[in-house]
Amino acid sequence: MDKPYDIQERSFLFACEIVTFSRRLSRADWVTRRLLLQLLDAGTSIGANLEEADAGQTKRDFIAKTSIARKESGESRFWLRLIAFAEPRFRSEMAPLLDESRQLVSILNTIVKNAQRNSGRGQGEPPCQC
Repeated sequence: MDKPYDIQERSFLFACEIVTFSRRLSRADWVTRRLLLQLLDAGTSIGANLEEADAGQTKRDFIAKTSIARKESGESRFWLRLIAFAEPRFRSEMAPLLDESRQLVSILNTIVKNAQRNSGRGQGEPPCQC
C-alpha cells in the first residue's frame, strides 16, 4: 500500500497503527505497559502538532510546531526500540512502525529545513499546506 503524500494524513495513519499495536500488547507486563503509554503519547502527538502547525499564525509558529512533531517522531522510534527489547516476540510486527518513524523524522526534518531556508515565504502569513 502506498503511503499518503500528505504528511498530516500520514502522521494520522501512523498514530492509528500505534493505537492498534498498543492494544495488542495491552496484556503485557507492567514494564511494557508503561513503555506503551510513552509510545502512545509520542506517536499520537506527531499528528496533533502537525495540525497545530498547519493552523499556525506565523512561519515561526509553523516551524516550532513542526519541530516538535519531528522530536516526537524520534521519541516514538526510541520507545519502539525499547519495546522491541522488552518484547522480542513482537519485533517483526514492530519493524514497519520503526521504519515509518524513521521516515517521518526524515520528512519532518526536510520540512523544517525548507521552511527555515525560505525566509521570504510565509512572513506574517498562515503556513503553507504541507
